[in-house]
Amino acid sequence: MSDRRPAEGFPPGEYLKDELEERGWTQEEFAAIIGRPAAVVNQIISGKRGISPETASEIGAALGTTAMYWMNLESAYRLWKAGPAPARISREAGVRARFPVREMIKRGWVQASENPEVLEQRIFEFFGIASLDETPSLAHAASKTGYPEDINGPQRAWLFRVRQIAKAMVTPTYYKRALRDAMETFQTLRSEADGIRQVPNVLAKCGVRFVVVEPVPSSKIEGVCIWLKSPDWSPIIGMSLRRDRIDNFWFVLRHECEHVLNEDGREVAIVDCDIGDNTDVAVPEIAMEERIANAAAAEFCVPQAEMADFIVRHRPIFSEEKVLNFARRMQVHPGLVVGQLQRALKNYSILRKHLVSVRPFVAPVAMTQVLPSAL
Repeated sequence: MSDRRPAEGFPPGEYLKDELEERGWTQEEFAAIIGRPAAVVNQIISGKRGISPETASEIGAALGTTAMYWMNLESAYRLWKAGPAPARISREAGVRARFPVREMIKRGWVQASENPEVLEQRIFEFFGIASLDETPSLAHAASKTGYPEDINGPQRAWLFRVRQIAKAMVTPTYYKRALRDAMETFQTLRSEADGIRQVPNVLAKCGVRFVVVEPVPSSKIEGVCIWLKSPDWSPIIGMSLRRDRIDNFWFVLRHECEHVLNEDGREVAIVDCDIGDNTDVAVPEIAMEERIANAAAAEFCVPQAEMADFIVRHRPIFSEEKVLNFARRMQVHPGLVVGQLQRALKNYSILRKHLVSVRPFVAPVAMTQVLPSAL
C-alpha cells in the first residue's frame, strides 16, 4: 500500500498557539516560562522557525507533554513540505537491489548511462525481461555454495553472462558419445598442469561450448551446465575459477560434464549445492543429480578405492615423497591427490604448494572473460 500524504500540513507552531490560548498565556509569558526570547516563540508559532530537540524538551516540560510529541509534529510537517521522493529513486533502488548493476557496468556487460531509465532498460535487455515484475530464467545446473530456494542476483548475472558469451561461439553438433569418449582423453591430461590447455578444444570437438567468466563478488559459484535450445539442444559448460587450483578445476569440469551427459538442467533449473560426503543432509530429491556428479568428479580426480587405501596405509603421516609416488602411480598431477587428501582429512594446509594455479593455462586458450587484475 502506498503512503498517503495529508492534503495540507500544519507547522507545530499552530498546535502550540492553540495550547497557549487554551491556558490563557501570552507568547511573552510562555517565553519567560521556558527561558527563551519572545521572538523565538513568535517565530515558532508563525512557522518561520522549526522546533529543535532542546526546545521540544522545554515545551513538553511546560505543557505537560513529551518532547517526542513536539518532535513528531515537527518531523511530520517537514516531511509534508518536502513532498514524496521522485518515483525514479525507488525504481533504481529496486533494480540495484536485485541485480549487481555496478559490477555489470564495471565488467562491460551493460553500458553505463546517467539516465536511470536507459540503464534500467539495458539491464532488462541483458536478462531478457520487460520489467522488474518478471524473473529472469534459464535452464541450467549450477555448482554453487549453499542450497537456497533460488539463485541470487550475482549468481543470476554470472549465469546469463556465460550464456551470452557461449551463444556467440560456433561449435559442431553435440553428441553424447563424443563427450563420453572425451572423458578418456581428459584422463590422459591429468598428470601435467599444461594438459589443461587442451580442454577447450576437446570439448569444442564434442559440440560443448566451454566458457570461463570471473565470478561476481558474493556469487560463490563454481561452474554451470546450461543448455541452448536452438537449433538443437547444445550444452554449455561455464566455470568461474573461483578456486584457482588444479584439483578444483578438474573436479568442477568433470562434475559439469556429468551433468551434460545426464542432461541435467535441460528442462528446468537445477541449483546444486556443496553437500560434500554427508549423505544424511536434508536436501531436496533433486540433489541426487548433485551426488551423482560429485561421485563422478571425485572418481575422475583420483580413483576413490585407491585413495581410501592410500589414506589407511599412511595415516597419520603423509610425506611429500609418498604423495608424489602415489600420484605417479595413479598418473595424475600431485595437486589432485593433495586436494582429495585435504578434503578427506579436513586439513587444508598440507602440501598446498602442489595446488597450482590453472588460470595461466586456461585464459589464453578458452573463451574467457576475466578481470585484468586476475591475469
